[in-house]
Amino acid sequence: MKAYIFPGQGAQYTGMGQDLYQSSKEARDLFEKANNILGFDISKIMFEGSANDLKQTKVTQPAIFLHSVILSKVLGDSFKPDMVAGHSLGEFSALVANRTLEFEDALKLVHKRALSMQAACEKNPSSMAAILGLEDEAVEEVCQSVDGVVVPANYNSPGQLVISGASEAVERACELLKEKGAKRALMLPVGGAFHSPLMLPAREELAKAIESTTFHTPICPVYQNVTANAVSDPEAIKTNLIEQLTAPVKWTQTLKQMLADGATEFTEVGPGKVLQGLLRKVDRQVAAESISGVS
Repeated sequence: MKAYIFPGQGAQYTGMGQDLYQSSKEARDLFEKANNILGFDISKIMFEGSANDLKQTKVTQPAIFLHSVILSKVLGDSFKPDMVAGHSLGEFSALVANRTLEFEDALKLVHKRALSMQAACEKNPSSMAAILGLEDEAVEEVCQSVDGVVVPANYNSPGQLVISGASEAVERACELLKEKGAKRALMLPVGGAFHSPLMLPAREELAKAIESTTFHTPICPVYQNVTANAVSDPEAIKTNLIEQLTAPVKWTQTLKQMLADGATEFTEVGPGKVLQGLLRKVDRQVAAESISGVS
C-alpha cells in the first residue's frame, strides 16, 4: 500500500517550487490563483525571498502547503495514495491530496491558521525545544512537574520529542531534562508555542473557518495528528483538525499505525526530506523516497 506524507513548518527553502512554476502550466495557474487568494505575491517570495522572508509564519505555512499540494497535482496519474498523513501544517496538504478539501478552501484555511497562530504567538512570550535521547515518558513526567505551561508538542520519532509552552517553563524543563540524561535540549528558532494550550485563541479563530468550510468524503483515509489513526468521516476530520492546534502531533504513533495497517512504501511530497529521516528512525527497512520537484 502506498502512503504519502506531507511536511510541516521548517521545511521551507529559498527557490522552493520554482521548477514547478517553470515546467508546468497547471502549476503556474495554481500559483497565480494562490497569489490572488492570499492578496500578495507568495510565489515571488518562495522563488526569490530570503530565509528570513520565508521564516515568517504567515508566509511559511502557505508556502509549504503550496509546494506540497501543487507538486502532488503535477504528479498526475502516478499520484495514487492508499493512505495519507501530514506533519502539523502538512495535514492540510494531505487533506487536499485525498480530496477531503478543495485547493482554494484549504489555502484559505492555511492562511487563516497562519495569521491566527502569529497573533497568538505575539500575546505571550513562548517557545519550543527539541529533546533528544530520552524516553517519551520521562519527558512527559518532567513537563508535568514544572510550574507554568509546558507540554509535549511533537512526538517526532523514538528519542526525539519537541516540547512547547511559556518560555520560562520550557527553559526550566530543558534544565531538568538535561539532568535526567537528555543528550540535547535545544531551544528552537520558532515564533511561539505551537501545539500547546497557548494556541487556544488561534484554535477558536480557526474553528469558525473550519466549521463553515465544506469537507468531502475522502478517496482514502487520512491519519490525523491528534489520533494517529485512519479517519475517513468528514465530521471527525473537522473535529480533529480543530483540536490539532492545541494538541500534540503524534507523528511517531502515526507512522507506526500506517505500517501496522499495511503501508509498504512511503513518499514524502514537498520541500525537504525531514519526514523521510523520521521514518527511518521508526523502520529502517521500509521503502521510502522524497519528491521535492519535477525531474
